[in-house]
Amino acid sequence: MMSVQQAQPGQPSVQVQPMVQARNVRKTFGQNEVLKGINLEVKKGEVMTLLGPSGSGKTTFLRLINHLETMTAGRLYVDGELVGYREKHGRLHELHPLSIAKMRSEIGMVFQSFNLFPHMTALQNIMESPVGVKRENKAVVKDRALALLDRVGLADKSNSYPGALSGGQQQRVAIARALAMEPKLMLFDEPTSALDPELVGEVLDVMRGLAASGMTMVVVTHEVGFAREVADSVVFMDDGVVVESGSPQEVLVNPQHARTKNFLGKVL
Repeated sequence: MMSVQQAQPGQPSVQVQPMVQARNVRKTFGQNEVLKGINLEVKKGEVMTLLGPSGSGKTTFLRLINHLETMTAGRLYVDGELVGYREKHGRLHELHPLSIAKMRSEIGMVFQSFNLFPHMTALQNIMESPVGVKRENKAVVKDRALALLDRVGLADKSNSYPGALSGGQQQRVAIARALAMEPKLMLFDEPTSALDPELVGEVLDVMRGLAASGMTMVVVTHEVGFAREVADSVVFMDDGVVVESGSPQEVLVNPQHARTKNFLGKVL
C-alpha cells in the first residue's frame, strides 16, 4: 500500500511512492526457509535500520533488494518497479541480465568486506563503475570522485592503494565508490562489523552525513546507538520474520515483544 500524504483543504490527496516495498517476501535455501513473509516499506528519504541476531534473515533481505539473491515468493519493489522481474498474468519472469544490471546501478551497496580492487588507487576504484558501466565522461567522473573523497574525509588519499589504507579508510572509499553511481537508494550490510572498534566512528560519521543529506538508506547493523540516533525507523527481525517495527523510541526504548527485549538486553 502506498502512503497517502495529507492534502490541504481544497486540494486532492497525493499518493507517495515508497522507495522500497516488500509484500510477503519469502526466501528458501533448500529446505531452510530464511524469510517467512516479510512486509515492510521504506519511504523516500528514510533511514531504516534492521536489527536482529545472526541468521535472522537481515542480510538475505538486503541482498534481495538489489537482486543479488532471487525471491522464492512475494513481490519486492524499488521506487515502484518490481525488482529483478516482470510480471505477466500473475507470474514472475526474471529480467535479462542487462536490465538487472541497470536496475542495480541505481542502488548502492556497501558490504562488510570492502571489496576494493587492490591494484587500483582510491580514486580509480571510485571512478571504475561510472566510467566502465555507465560510460560517463572520465573528466566529469574524476571531479565527482575527488569531491566524494573530500566528502568522506579522504581528500589526501586519492592516489593511495587499498593496502596502504586502514580498514575504516577502505570502507569510506567503498561508500564513496557506491555514491559515485549517484544511487537513489543505499544499502549497508554490517558496514562496521569488520572494523577495529576505534575505526567504527569514522564510518558511522560518514553515514550520519548521508542520512542528514536525505539519502534513503537501509542499514543492517548491530550498532544500536547509531540506530537510536540516526534511524527514522527500526525493524527487529528474528527467525525470518519481522517481530517488531517502529520508531527508535518504540522499538529500542519501549519494546513490546520478549524476543526484542532479550536481544537488546544482550547487545546493550
